[in-house]
Amino acid sequence: MSRRATRRPTSLRTLAGAVLTVALIVPVATACGPDSDTSAAASVSATANTPPSGTASTPPATTVPPAPATTAPPAPTATTAAPATTAAPATTTRPTSATPTAKPKSPARSYPLVDGSTAEVQPVGNQNWTARIVSRGSVLATLETKDTDAGLDANDMFVVLSLDGTVHSWMGGAHQGPGTFKLAGGWTAKVTKVGELHYRAQILGLDNAVNGALDADQHDTGAVANGVYIVLTAGGRISAHM
Repeated sequence: MSRRATRRPTSLRTLAGAVLTVALIVPVATACGPDSDTSAAASVSATANTPPSGTASTPPATTVPPAPATTAPPAPTATTAAPATTAAPATTTRPTSATPTAKPKSPARSYPLVDGSTAEVQPVGNQNWTARIVSRGSVLATLETKDTDAGLDANDMFVVLSLDGTVHSWMGGAHQGPGTFKLAGGWTAKVTKVGELHYRAQILGLDNAVNGALDADQHDTGAVANGVYIVLTAGGRISAHM
């Protein structure tokens, strides 16, 4: 075999290899270009979103949030109520005021008596009165009404203190009981002894009917009968004056 015939086949194989190499390089270059990246991504996306054949497209399931669990309130437990605390009352400070003064008593009434002394009369409440017989600054005697008239024999001066607070006095005209005696104003007095220093006198009218009575038990007494003033002493003396 000649040398030329042998080398030709070698050249042909080299050319064929070069052509094959170029053919392999071109697809690779095409795949690595910018357009190839876009095509590849589109192909992958289409493949992912395309459902397999024969299968209906199912919309995505809607996720329903679970309902909140209902927790029952705990049953009330019996508790012992604490005793209510009473708040201390608030102290109110009142403004200080002056101490009220007692109401003055009614001014004393003064009555001159027939012996020159004076009767000073003041109310004592409940429509009653007291009278002090005063002479030269000294109190000689005291009378007080106790829902009845009061009378006194002061050394043959007779004094009557009436329920209206007035005073009447006279001298003499006394009778010593027991006995029956005519009095001023047409009255008659029947005096009886009840006990030691205790005399009683019945006051009789014109028809001898009993119109009143005086009882001098341990102290003198007095009365007013139709404008006639009468005194009966515990010693049985009786006197009257108009």
